[in-house]
Amino acid sequence: MPWSSWGQSKMNINRERLAETFTLLCETDSPSRLEGRMAKLLKEKFTQLGAKEITEDDSATKTGSECGNLIIRFDGNLELEPIFFSCHMDTVEPASGIKVQRDGDIFTSAGETVLGSDDKSGIAACIELIETLQENGTAHRPLEFVITTCEEIGLLGAKALDPTHINAKEGYALDSTGFAKVVIQAPAANRLTITVNGVAAHAGLHPEWGINAITIAATALSRCPNGRLDTETTANFGTISGGAASNIVPEKVVIEGEVRSHQVDKLRTVTQEIEQTFAAVAAEWSDPTGEAKGSPTIDVAVHNDFPAMLLKRESRTIQRVEEAAKSINLKMAYEKAGGGSDANIFNGYGLPTAIIATGMTNVHSTDECCDLQDMVDLTRLLISLSTSTTF
Repeated sequence: MPWSSWGQSKMNINRERLAETFTLLCETDSPSRLEGRMAKLLKEKFTQLGAKEITEDDSATKTGSECGNLIIRFDGNLELEPIFFSCHMDTVEPASGIKVQRDGDIFTSAGETVLGSDDKSGIAACIELIETLQENGTAHRPLEFVITTCEEIGLLGAKALDPTHINAKEGYALDSTGFAKVVIQAPAANRLTITVNGVAAHAGLHPEWGINAITIAATALSRCPNGRLDTETTANFGTISGGAASNIVPEKVVIEGEVRSHQVDKLRTVTQEIEQTFAAVAAEWSDPTGEAKGSPTIDVAVHNDFPAMLLKRESRTIQRVEEAAKSINLKMAYEKAGGGSDANIFNGYGLPTAIIATGMTNVHSTDECCDLQDMVDLTRLLISLSTSTTF
């Protein structure tokens, strides 16, 4: 029997302690940019557990959060390289005054709020991991916990993190719905802000002097790629705003959109197609009366929102989690995701990071729930990852 399996046969997860920790975390409100109370709680908890070092970075100056990201280190007593576990402390709204309701092993919100299992199920498992290792005197590798802010509003905490704060060279983000699942691939994304500039004019007195930015935007949007383009690529236009009043020819329209793809070349191609389509529609515009006070212009701002992540099954990061799962008789599925997470950012920093599901369900809604057994098994998996000497 591998050492980690033998060691785990001697250890039992304290289910009720884990449940209490999870409840406390969920009932400590931490909507994005208001994570101060959660950071304080986590610093107190990990200090009590004897962390070697707790660092709060200066990312708040960039994110606008009440606090920075936390990087927490525990010494190991196995001569192995450190690994890190990543979670985020912020939650989506509505998240004020969360009260947890428990029915057997199932946790839900007792009110009209989210539960907060995204991502406090991951944080709870990290805390229980350390408590279990310590009370059993179990040898483990050096461990780091990277707990970010503002993940839910654009991965802002991870983007503002200085990766040199992390000693480990690879890790695992505990942040996905479902269970017994590892996400090894996720797309890159470009965020687009498209501004269509026309000319304002009185719609009743001199409409021919104006250029209607809304009609130009509508024509361009009707020609642009949109929705699922292939198995690896999507495009979407999510918001549109413009115009001042019904009696004014609209002078400006602003469109927010995105392109995602698992292939960088496709991401670039689709983004360029959208830019070129808007430019072509503006260039095709003709003045039917010859009285317009100008001509339309287009401005497209492209921001690389997050890079792609791709971990091969034979990589050490994935082989380690596969062996760890086998040692506790847990069969894992390996999947491709359509969304971005802090793991995309960490991979972009050159830190291979896989995403491990935590058992959260119906996230970003008031129907959110989480199963205690999934958090128990997640903790068992983290113990195996921390104690295995195979990789």
